[in-house]
Amino acid sequence: MINLEHGVFLAPYHDVTESPTIGLRRDLELVEWVERLGFAEAWFGEHHSTGWEIIGSPELMIAAAAERTHRIRLGTGVVSMPYHNPLMVVNRILQLDHMTMGRVMFGMGPGLLPTDAEMIGADIKALRPMLEEVAEVIVPLLKGEEVTHKTSWYTLNKARTHLRPYSKPHPEIAVASAITPSGGMLAGKYGFGMLCVAATETAGFDVLDENWKIANEVAAENGVAMDPQKLRLVVPMHIAHSREQARADVAHGLPRWVEYFDRVAPAGMRGMSGGDPVDILVNSGRAVIGTPDDAITMIERLQSKQGEFGVMLFQSHNWADWEETKKSYELYARFVMPHFAGTNRNRQDSYNGLTDAIDRLEGERQKGADAAFAKWEEKTGRKAT
Repeated sequence: MINLEHGVFLAPYHDVTESPTIGLRRDLELVEWVERLGFAEAWFGEHHSTGWEIIGSPELMIAAAAERTHRIRLGTGVVSMPYHNPLMVVNRILQLDHMTMGRVMFGMGPGLLPTDAEMIGADIKALRPMLEEVAEVIVPLLKGEEVTHKTSWYTLNKARTHLRPYSKPHPEIAVASAITPSGGMLAGKYGFGMLCVAATETAGFDVLDENWKIANEVAAENGVAMDPQKLRLVVPMHIAHSREQARADVAHGLPRWVEYFDRVAPAGMRGMSGGDPVDILVNSGRAVIGTPDDAITMIERLQSKQGEFGVMLFQSHNWADWEETKKSYELYARFVMPHFAGTNRNRQDSYNGLTDAIDRLEGERQKGADAAFAKWEEKTGRKAT
């Protein structure tokens, strides 16, 4: 039985009309907040264009978050590897491995935004094959081994990191997986974890189980095993005490986010404009905008489709104002996390049997009280009042 953990995934999304300084500070504050609530992980993205997703270096965010926190694991979600020499990235990850004393996780991907690739002259069609070339050298580099390897876009000549890993044998590695089977194939070849960043998008949901099946088949062919505990699904949610309150909370921010997402997302992930965005997102199963019970229903739906998975990642989106956003995570921690952990099973059993137990034992309790009165009367000769 897999122990379902919970985390937060920060692309992040910050409206171009708002202060980026405040947005970045709140990203860090959010990680502090969810650690206090019991979340296990936080992942930071890497993007360089479009205006909204303003973290250019997830490693910088991890370094800052690590000094504010004590327990929560911190991941790159994800480093766009075709934009970097792998040795430079691994040096940063291993430095963070020591700085966090083993709390860093290394997520990598091909780069989602074509506008990022265009700015540096990267061939958008070649991004996935470039990621595959990186995957060949990542594990030996992370282990501190010497690597010589030449490709069309990077060269390693007896390359090795200054630091050997703090984590043994190396920090956890995960690869982004959206709709195509490429992420699952790459994860399966090397036994990496998977970050399913489009788990509730229609096209992404439809292939969840198939991509996991592909990963397991490829893993078997390569003599490695996939670990469902390292399978992570990302879901956008906003939670309140009632569906009406949740709708009111996101009334301003959600339409702005929908407008942005429908501009930037791959074609198969668009289609939220042209109506009530809450109805579109909720009725299509793409998001939770409702109550803790609605979040539980969503996760159980994903489990029915995917099977067991290790971490539910709550997508940070900033649809609501700050206090309502923090309240959303708090309600998730109060009611959703205990549901899947079985935290209250014994308490609930005790409560459910309370009426029958009290009725059954009331007579015995009364006998005890009568005996106490009788003892008082025998000792004093007076009736207790």
